[in-house]
Amino acid sequence: MAFRILKLSVGILLSALTVEAQTIVTAPPDNSAYILTPKAGPAPHINGPKIFGVRPEHPIVFTVSVTGTRPLKFSATGLPAGVKLDAATGRLSGSVNKAGTYNLVLIAKNSAGSDKRNFKLVVGEEIALTPPMGWNSWNVYAGAITQGLLLANAKAMVSSGLIDHGWSYMNIDDVWQGERGGPFHAIQSNPVTFPDMQQASDEIHGMGLKMGIYSTPWVESYAHHVGGSANNPEGTFVKTPVVVARNKKLMPYAIGTYQFIDNDVKQWAAWNIDYLKYDWNPIEMLETKKMFDALRNSGRDIIYSLSNSTPFASIGDLSTVSNAWRTGGDIRDSWPSLKSRIFTQDKWAPYEKPGHWNDPDMMIVGYLGWGKDLHPTNLTPDEQYTHVSAWCLMSVPLLLGCDMTKLDDFTLSLLTNDEVLAVNQDAAGKQATVISKQGDNGVMAKTMEDGTIAAGLFNLGDNGKQQVTLNWADLKLTGKYIVRDLWRQKDLGTFDGEFKADVNQHGVVMVSLRKAK
Repeated sequence: MAFRILKLSVGILLSALTVEAQTIVTAPPDNSAYILTPKAGPAPHINGPKIFGVRPEHPIVFTVSVTGTRPLKFSATGLPAGVKLDAATGRLSGSVNKAGTYNLVLIAKNSAGSDKRNFKLVVGEEIALTPPMGWNSWNVYAGAITQGLLLANAKAMVSSGLIDHGWSYMNIDDVWQGERGGPFHAIQSNPVTFPDMQQASDEIHGMGLKMGIYSTPWVESYAHHVGGSANNPEGTFVKTPVVVARNKKLMPYAIGTYQFIDNDVKQWAAWNIDYLKYDWNPIEMLETKKMFDALRNSGRDIIYSLSNSTPFASIGDLSTVSNAWRTGGDIRDSWPSLKSRIFTQDKWAPYEKPGHWNDPDMMIVGYLGWGKDLHPTNLTPDEQYTHVSAWCLMSVPLLLGCDMTKLDDFTLSLLTNDEVLAVNQDAAGKQATVISKQGDNGVMAKTMEDGTIAAGLFNLGDNGKQQVTLNWADLKLTGKYIVRDLWRQKDLGTFDGEFKADVNQHGVVMVSLRKAK
């Protein structure tokens, strides 16, 4: 068995090297003419969420996101006992014993000026009070992910400046798993592709980022690696034969007689893991609740994301014991795949709230490839604007699926627009819903915490540029409102009753409305 796993690991490592060679073959298109996001200035500007949840006595892991010329000096007022802010890095740490809401003021200064922001530290049972923002390995590397590639992308998250706009999670997907062992008799990392998971976690946290991992309650993962259960008490991995699952469908996967949930969670907590993607089908309450309880008792806040194709009939219960859940199958970098996730998510909206998020899947901008033939996304620039705008309006997890070491200027501009990202990170946690629709044209909108309206005017059809209208009546509004173009970060004027825009094919105009004085 050991020889077999070692042989497989070497194959994965060789595949990873091949992927690295392939990524330089296809040059990205020059989309610089489509850039709308203004560049950040030299003065500090605090970005990211204005609220953060942590459980009592659990460690706080949070980096204040700030653009501006380095070095920066950070400070804060209102810090509760047991919490400190590193003046050089802007990292909050420590823990709070007493539940409650603590109102802080974050301050950042540099040679060009200063900025401050009101910030709520909420100590209680809810975590992930805004949708997680980060990266997942699957859409780019799939089964070829290695520790080296993980760390290279983490370094790129920092060097590209994405960390300064709130991007923080570095999540490993399937195939990191080796055999069971270690002090907790838990799944250990593959010794060839992930020789030292603790070191990887330490390096990632040392950059001010967070780290996520993947598992399944099945004996065998989708990519045919060891899962969280077994059919023998030792937990030895044996590939699962085809069985009839509980939904009466033939599946090559099953939950074993012996489960090792507590063992694995103890190991993840020891590695300082911050995020879990738990992947199986059908997703059912029994397994979901067992993992929720183990994570809650781990001594660490670990975001809990369910994958894939969560059954809508059960979402009322499942949403109470998870932080995010996939609303469908896997996304691809094609217009039909993206379009199918827009104007179709409204039925999930009642179950979304701070700490609990609908997830239409990872993002498909930048270099992608699922482990082979890496290429720039097949989406056009307008389709990419539609993608990012819809994901932000719907307040869903923003998990990049690309090679971050190859971010071009256009892709960076999509991911660093703080006014657009603020719609996703709004503390109200509301999902935008469709307020009007005519064929493939329509408007999605939601009310923000400060009372402003965020809206997207979408043209999802194939008939060229179309005029799309945002009617005040659809929002139950009257009077004059200032309309602001969020991508260009500029006011367009004061309008009464409606706002019309010419929208490119497969494109969007994303705006906010605030009451005119």
